[in-house]
Amino acid sequence: MAIPTRRSINSKSPSLPELVFRIPRGSLKRSTNPNFPRVKFVSPVMEWQNCTAKMEVDIPASVAYKCYSDREAIPKWMPFISSVKVVEDNPSLSRWSLKYKAFGQDIEFSWLAKNLQPTLNQKIHWRSLEGLPNRGVVRFYPKGSSSCLVELTVSYEVPPLLSPVASALQPLLERLLKRGLESFATFAKKYQTA
Repeated sequence: MAIPTRRSINSKSPSLPELVFRIPRGSLKRSTNPNFPRVKFVSPVMEWQNCTAKMEVDIPASVAYKCYSDREAIPKWMPFISSVKVVEDNPSLSRWSLKYKAFGQDIEFSWLAKNLQPTLNQKIHWRSLEGLPNRGVVRFYPKGSSSCLVELTVSYEVPPLLSPVASALQPLLERLLKRGLESFATFAKKYQTA
């Protein structure tokens, strides 16, 4: 049992900083009693959930790269992205809006993203600066002169209390990304001939 003691000796009641608790050595050992479950402490550090989808598309990597680089066209083929607007005075920045209906609820998020230094015809990557915390990368792997593998990874920050739900949602989110890549393959073929 903790015994409160006072650091200063005077007649008034102790304030919180003056109160010290003496805890007998060894009294905080972990319990082996199965009736007292272990407590899992929640860290204030956020964890990141990664969702990946990949698909082979029948267009060259250079065309897929160019098509994916057209950020304002992304809502035409990504089912849950409602708008992307490139910031006029800084083309590396863009404002994104996500709208999706799930579990009978309309889900809406927005964020400002910064495109990081790309690798021509190989990699486009970004991170959010404000709004929904996220980052991502899309890679283009040539599979010959007329096709490539497109691999999309999107990561978002999950509060620790929502970690179990985020893990359960990962397959759903990866299916959404896969569906987006399927639409991208169709869109990019039209983009190639335009």
